[in-house]
Amino acid sequence: MGRRASSSSGIEVRVHPRIGSNTIHPLEMGSAPPPPPPEQYPREAAAGSFSGEVAPFHQWKPWVVPAFIFANIVLFAVTMFVNNCPKNSSSCTVSFLGRFSFQPVKENPLLGPSSNTLEKMGALDVTKVVHGHQGWRLITCAWLHAGIVHILANMLSLLFIGIRLEQEFGFVRIGLLYIISGLGGSVLSALFIQSSISVGASGALFGLLGGMLSELITNWTIYANKLAALLTLVFIIAINLAVGVLPHVDNFAHIGGFFSGFLLGFVLLIRPQFGWISQQTYPPQYHTGPIKRKHKVYQYILWVAGAIFLVVGLTVGLIMLFRGVNGNDHCSWCHYLSCVPTSRWSCNSSATYCSASQAGNQLNLTCVGGGGGGKNQTYFLSNPDNDRIKQLCSQLCG
Repeated sequence: MGRRASSSSGIEVRVHPRIGSNTIHPLEMGSAPPPPPPEQYPREAAAGSFSGEVAPFHQWKPWVVPAFIFANIVLFAVTMFVNNCPKNSSSCTVSFLGRFSFQPVKENPLLGPSSNTLEKMGALDVTKVVHGHQGWRLITCAWLHAGIVHILANMLSLLFIGIRLEQEFGFVRIGLLYIISGLGGSVLSALFIQSSISVGASGALFGLLGGMLSELITNWTIYANKLAALLTLVFIIAINLAVGVLPHVDNFAHIGGFFSGFLLGFVLLIRPQFGWISQQTYPPQYHTGPIKRKHKVYQYILWVAGAIFLVVGLTVGLIMLFRGVNGNDHCSWCHYLSCVPTSRWSCNSSATYCSASQAGNQLNLTCVGGGGGGKNQTYFLSNPDNDRIKQLCSQLCG
């Protein structure tokens, strides 16, 4: 009793300080102590893109978002080349650009090609999708833009939102999020807007915003400042959706893209918990307590729910579209989601078409539909083709 340990004992006891642990490790005499354990990750990381702090996750070098931006710009240049305003119109905007000059501002205030050219290039035309079996337009329309103003706004948004997301989650997940969200926006747009063509990457961009929101929700426990980040993101989304109620803006594409991205974000943007990451970095000789789960239970629930709702929603939407269903026939108020009429503007979206008569080299067009019903114009043309007549009709009724 009360004996002191002999100095010649074969066991030496050393205590190594460690974050969150006071474990005592017995070491054999003369052996070197193991290296200190890796520094633990912070319990919480900065919430998404609203803080300058960097979360302890792999940072990717972005390339797919810059490639998407480049592809959109190239396709717009090709569209303007095909448009060839000096050949097909009596007057052009910025005419010194020659073949790349824009349609008259009255016809296209966004400084771009004619609607007829966009239709040729793959714009979303419900009649051609349903009756012409051209389902590929649901994809191609998201890569076309109606003008310089349109593409500039969309590409700047993609640059600021997409680059950061690709750095955090990689090119595969963000590429899929962008493309599938664009498809979701096209499907909803085609179900409710069937009297005009539609182009633009806005549906895909809203999908990225939706993905950011679901990413914040599903990874809620690992983020700091999450309430402020959530309120900021919801405010940005609400403002952008509110702009969509203005005329000539396809808010159905925005809404469809947003919800597609929101659901897909639960599937693609799920993050592991920091406790699990810390355990993976510890050497085997260190005791780290109970084995922690890679994901929380609620993350798995959201993953399954998001995948089911996304697949079911897209499938039902595509079936309804190819069966020729008009969403407005089943929802009398839904058109207000895309345009709210006021004393300053009208939401008339009736199709634009003309009656034409040819006498010698004189073509007489009368606008029957659209905002210019009743307008009449005579053109001196001999044997114009249908594309030329459509373009003149668009100018007359615009």
